[in-house]
Amino acid sequence: MQRKGERDEVPDDVEAVLDALYTAAPSDFVARREQLAASARSAGRAEDARLIHAARRPTLAAWASNLLLRSEPEEGRRFLELGQALRAAYQDLDTDAVKELSERRRQIVSALSRQAAQLARAAGHQLSNAAEQEVQSTLQAVLTDESAATRWGTGRLESALKPPSSLPDALPMASDTRRKRPGSTHAPASSRTAVKDESAGRRRRQQELARARDAAEVAVRHLRELQPARTDADALLQRARDRHGKARERVSIAEEELKQARERLQRAEQDRQDAETQDAAAADAVAAAELAAHEAEQEVQRLGSSNA
Repeated sequence: MQRKGERDEVPDDVEAVLDALYTAAPSDFVARREQLAASARSAGRAEDARLIHAARRPTLAAWASNLLLRSEPEEGRRFLELGQALRAAYQDLDTDAVKELSERRRQIVSALSRQAAQLARAAGHQLSNAAEQEVQSTLQAVLTDESAATRWGTGRLESALKPPSSLPDALPMASDTRRKRPGSTHAPASSRTAVKDESAGRRRRQQELARARDAAEVAVRHLRELQPARTDADALLQRARDRHGKARERVSIAEEELKQARERLQRAEQDRQDAETQDAAAADAVAAAELAAHEAEQEVQRLGSSNA
């Protein structure tokens, strides 16, 4: 246990210190930050102390999002890769493909936001409905916006992220933005080059679409495989909390009984002391009476001898 006034030894890697700091519960963030900054300052690492002190406490939703990334790094990596593939594939998809990938995106975001809420509960913090919505908003932003993905990937969010106002679901169909192919079979060389470029681009986009579908399928399957274990863990956590609550109740009852027993003991001790005082006073009175009786008897004998 750390003694009062004793400071932690801060690792040399300040980046690792900041990573760990942003997974600390928001209620402990400021105290922990100041403790670490003071330790770095005492060790002569002024720049590290400045960086640590500059860290800002995350909101509950941002903390849960950071916790999700740090607690499940493999899933976080898959999610970032999925977002990269989706952003590339969405640039030129037909309506059916957009609908398919959007549905998978919603499934993954919903599953991961529930997982973030479970991790927060396990760490002792219940997310409100508003906070859960902010976690979902953050995950949507990660999938649809490259800068948001980069920020979440650091694991040091300070506030929830918001997706772009125009999500990929609403992107215009590729057929509306493409140029029409020249109708003549004797098109100029520049037109033929453009057609070849468009064909190559279409093949590339189809490959990106296939990768996005594969990534989404893997992510959904992985989440489904993990869901039973998460459900069991959540149930186990609830049972542990129930046992903890009952044990705390028993401790409270035992503490109350101990308090009452100590009060009874204190009263009995006082009664014993009073009784001992009374007994001593009574013994003194008896001794005095015995002495007076003895002296009276001697006086009677003396007077009797004088009258004989």
